[in-house]
Amino acid sequence: MMQHDPRLRAAARAIYDACYPTEEWSELSFAEAEKYATVQYRQAVDGALAARAILAAAGEQLALPVA
Repeated sequence: MMQHDPRLRAAARAIYDACYPTEEWSELSFAEAEKYATVQYRQAVDGALAARAILAAAGEQLALPVA
């Protein structure tokens, strides 16, 4: 899913970096967390999906995720 939506991936990375800014919070970089699908990564993706839904313009149809 993330490979096909660079804006969603960028949003997830921004959320991940804001929530886990140092090694004290998460020992893995965003790329590593993405590779291993850590809980922190999945939380960032969920946040990006929620933000996308909230920020969508009125009447704009959101694309369904491709599995």
